[in-house]
Amino acid sequence: MNILVTGANGQLGNEMQLVSKNSQDHYIFTDVCDGYTKLDITNIDDIRKMVQENGVRCVINCAAWTNVDAAETAGPIVETLNATAPENLAKVMKEVGGLLVHVSTDYVFGGDPYNVPCKEDQKGTPTGVYGLTKLHGEQKIQATGVDHIILRTAWLYSEFGKNFVKTMLNLTATKPQLKVVFDQCGTPTYALDLALAIFDIVENRKYRGHSGIYHFSNEGVCSWYDFTVKIAELAGHTACDIQPCHSDEFPSPVTRPAYSVLDKTKIKQTFGIKIPYWETSLRECMRRMRA
Repeated sequence: MNILVTGANGQLGNEMQLVSKNSQDHYIFTDVCDGYTKLDITNIDDIRKMVQENGVRCVINCAAWTNVDAAETAGPIVETLNATAPENLAKVMKEVGGLLVHVSTDYVFGGDPYNVPCKEDQKGTPTGVYGLTKLHGEQKIQATGVDHIILRTAWLYSEFGKNFVKTMLNLTATKPQLKVVFDQCGTPTYALDLALAIFDIVENRKYRGHSGIYHFSNEGVCSWYDFTVKIAELAGHTACDIQPCHSDEFPSPVTRPAYSVLDKTKIKQTFGIKIPYWETSLRECMRRMRA
């Protein structure tokens, strides 16, 4: 099968390049930056041409607007990238009887208070433009009737690109003291683990007959403070005094979810996927960074 990957230069896209090397399928990696096949996913005719010329029957959409704060003032481009573009991909895959794998986010939740892990059928209550546009993307994909696997994930990091782990490695190495919020809880997700899950579902054709929304993050729960303490511990950055603080000490244009732990029962039962504990995956990612 010929598989098209969008957003190939992002965290997940780079991990997809690694895990697909031993695939029986043929992968085409696209992005808008140099070094990749260029594809504008906001233009449905461009997508249609790419799909027809390459016989694509599966799209893995790793592209999105992901800057949560900037989304509040960026204008229509956020809706275009997070909702219209996925809809374009879905329409073209529907035309050829293909599959769309789409990555969404825990930010579709957050408006209602809760303290139990979020399930797939829970109503979306986004608190900002980013979450709202990602929710719109999910809804537009489903409305096309295409075969789809929508994967909501959270707190993504990897050895590639900019992310929280890299930022905290730098700060805990250079600052004598650091304040990190402890009143936002979720689960870090190593992008390699997400890529392996996608690869398993697609490579082994497990998606057949199982269209829908699924949750994937690593196992366990922590706050951003807990996450930072573990990063510093594994890196040996013992000189930095890391202190917990409240979210209101760091004013933001977006109210982030206070509790966005994702219930992963459905993806584990449907596809037989085993998910590592977040500390185990963090340790592995940091080992790869040092390698």
